[in-house]
Amino acid sequence: MPSAAVIVFPGSNCDRDMAVAIGSALGHPPQMVWHGESALPKVDLIAIPGGFSYGDYLRSGAMAANSPIMREVVAQAGRGVPVLGICNGFQVLTECGLLPGVLMRNAGLKFICRDVNVRVERNDTIFTRNYDAGAVIRVPIAHHDGNFFTDPNTLSALEDGNRIAFRYCASDGAITDAANPNGSLSNIAGILNEAGNVIGMMPHPERLADPLLGGTDGKPMFSAIAEAIAS
Repeated sequence: MPSAAVIVFPGSNCDRDMAVAIGSALGHPPQMVWHGESALPKVDLIAIPGGFSYGDYLRSGAMAANSPIMREVVAQAGRGVPVLGICNGFQVLTECGLLPGVLMRNAGLKFICRDVNVRVERNDTIFTRNYDAGAVIRVPIAHHDGNFFTDPNTLSALEDGNRIAFRYCASDGAITDAANPNGSLSNIAGILNEAGNVIGMMPHPERLADPLLGGTDGKPMFSAIAEAIAS
């Protein structure tokens, strides 16, 4: 039976949402692992949820990236275990070096909390294979530091390596400045590592993974992961 772990930091506020979405897809709840632990149970998926770990002090995700449990997360990712980081989880993944780039203050310098349109750039990953390539999905965002930035060489590597998983877009799928809520380079909403087993994204698919939440556009991500780690 496949198993999953959700890492919980002081200031995490989407850990239960993540646990519910993963548990619904797997058919049983994931293990909740406190940031101060130095070892992870044997799992098939590691999820780092959204929130404001350590109150976003110093820099969003920077202190969480140095928590004891993250050394084990990095080691497990290196062995091929899938890792999903959402919002603050994406920030943590960049800060610990599992993903390139940085999430800076939103271009408008304001916290943004609303639904956005996101285009699925590729559907050949364990996270996105239940979407159609080019599909436009509606997903909530809630962040103050979601402006993805990196150097030109790294951006080229992401583009050339087909490592951009999601982009902010208009309702018709067009990639426009107006559809970019936070100023992210190339409208980037989510990226993958070179091996394809680590993904970070700012939008919250777990917040639209059940009809009771007002939509299910996020559900295919969790069903895809569950199917992949069960096979």
